[in-house]
Amino acid sequence: MPDIHIHREHHLGFKEARKVAFSWAEKAEEKFDMECTYEEGEKEDLLTFTRTGVKGTLLVDAHQFEMKAQLGFLLGAFKDRIEAEIGEQLDALLNAPHPGAKKPAADKKKHAVDADADKPAPKAAAKPAAKAKKA
Repeated sequence: MPDIHIHREHHLGFKEARKVAFSWAEKAEEKFDMECTYEEGEKEDLLTFTRTGVKGTLLVDAHQFEMKAQLGFLLGAFKDRIEAEIGEQLDALLNAPHPGAKKPAADKKKHAVDADADKPAPKAAAKPAAKAKKA
């Protein structure tokens, strides 16, 4: 059984999820001196990472990330801290803006309704509206 198990669902689509996984691998190699191997598949990618005291995998598909890792004896004492930091890194990468990401239709509808709720009611017989400038 893995010492660390992190599961995150997403709405990025497979192409963007792959970019997030590559980004995580680059940071893991740079910050934690991990050796990462990325294997692309048709429906699922497998990122394998290792260094002294840690070995694990990150499965990536169009809907989720699933990380499993085993910690050696010395790092096992820091399991909670390591798991929290990895979770925060994944969350930050998943919540970063992704230009090609697919957003669920429900979110778009919700944002449109929320935006209208904040607008004041229109005035009757007002002057013609001026065109808004785009920032």
